[in-house]
Amino acid sequence: MGILSGNPKDEPMHYGEISNVFMASSAAKGAISCYQAYLNHSGDKDLKKILENLIDQAKSESKELDALLINNGITPAPTMPERPSVKLEDIPAGARFTDPEIAIKIATDTSMGIVACSQAMGQSIRIDIGALFAKYHLAKAAQGVKILDLLKDKGWLIFPPLQVKRPETAKV
Repeated sequence: MGILSGNPKDEPMHYGEISNVFMASSAAKGAISCYQAYLNHSGDKDLKKILENLIDQAKSESKELDALLINNGITPAPTMPERPSVKLEDIPAGARFTDPEIAIKIATDTSMGIVACSQAMGQSIRIDIGALFAKYHLAKAAQGVKILDLLKDKGWLIFPPLQVKRPETAKV
């Protein structure tokens, strides 16, 4: 029987898996802190609901990833302290993020998270780690659809340049 046969949880993690799990945990912890701040800045109820869901997902990911690291003898990155709630009116106008800014930022974060999960899935040898990132990939994709719908519904979507008229092809 080989070293990578049997129960995947008994298999050693390779350096890429360790790095991916550690970075994903760190990114989730950063997202929790950042999205809690965005929650204070947001005035739109639909955007607040998405932010709350993203925070819950990031907390779940962080907990699972940290447990995986600890079970393999690796110390995870520290968790950041919870941010206190602040009234939107107490944030000075020049220091406040607007709802469209927040929505575009979380859309970008979610898109990059999907790519990172795909990369981690492809690099994983342990089936349980690949499956964990597949689960996060699916959750981020579902959230991405909700964020895109919000951007469209609120008129916050920033379109890339559209090619309205195709250039004529040169005749040779």
